[in-house]
Amino acid sequence: MDPDAFLAPRWRGEPGRTEVWYTTVTDPVTGSGLWLHHELTAPSDGSEPYAQGWAAVFPKNGPVRHARFGPAKWTPEGSGFTADGVVVRPGRLSGAAEGGALRWDLTERPTDEPLFTFPRWSWRRPLLPAAQMLPAARAGYDGTFTHDDTTLTLTAAPGASARIYGHGNARRWAWLHADLGGGDVLEIVAAVSMRPGLRRLPPLAFLRLRRQGRTWPRRPERSAAGWAGAGRFRAGIALPTWTVTGRAGLRRIRVEVTQPADRTLALDYTDPDGQHATCHNSERADAHVLLERWWFGGWRTEAEWTLEGTAHAEVGTR
Repeated sequence: MDPDAFLAPRWRGEPGRTEVWYTTVTDPVTGSGLWLHHELTAPSDGSEPYAQGWAAVFPKNGPVRHARFGPAKWTPEGSGFTADGVVVRPGRLSGAAEGGALRWDLTERPTDEPLFTFPRWSWRRPLLPAAQMLPAARAGYDGTFTHDDTTLTLTAAPGASARIYGHGNARRWAWLHADLGGGDVLEIVAAVSMRPGLRRLPPLAFLRLRRQGRTWPRRPERSAAGWAGAGRFRAGIALPTWTVTGRAGLRRIRVEVTQPADRTLALDYTDPDGQHATCHNSERADAHVLLERWWFGGWRTEAEWTLEGTAHAEVGTR
């Protein structure tokens, strides 16, 4: 499955839609985390769509720095995103924000297959409030990222790019991308919908662990509720620490994510209907993941990972 095929815009002219291309990277030399966010918004009132976004760097030693680009006229692109001099194309991310205060020119090499955090059908048929997927669960990045007077030179820096398409932001949400090493990766999205009747329910957690070439839980495409997490995975969304726990088959998992305040950036998100949400993002978060398996009448540790400053995480609030 070609990862580039998932870069093409999904939007077909409907009002009230948001589409996102985003990339997160860890520089293995300096420990800095990077975040590139590219967004198309089609307002609910039918007014002209616009493109905007931002770049952010999370240095290991120093304050978080970010800069915005746009809003700008949306220019349809055959495969990717182009607006205000910022470009996302197969294998390439480049641009500048805030008059060049932040600049980047990166090549992207997918090193894993696409990963569907939500049921696969939800990306083909947008019936849910939103859906998220990763064109490549893991990728390597080469190039430069400049902030102020500092230039980071990346060589095979680990990271990933993801896509979102939907009606806007959730009422509350949490997200984690964790490169666990050795080819293993964990992706989590937990959210409370804005739709009436759903907004009072607990967060619905979508979790996908790719380990040793296999993805768990298996067969997500069979149903939305049966796979996605209803009764399987539960999320406790809070700051600075949030959790996801649950079981599928003979395995259970506990994930604890910590976003220290000095490593977290708060940004305003605007929905297509004009409502606002606040995103709390850290590209240098900590995470502890415990995977257990039922074996002869008891739970035994199958794998355990601890990430210090290399997890990518986010909590959204209103």
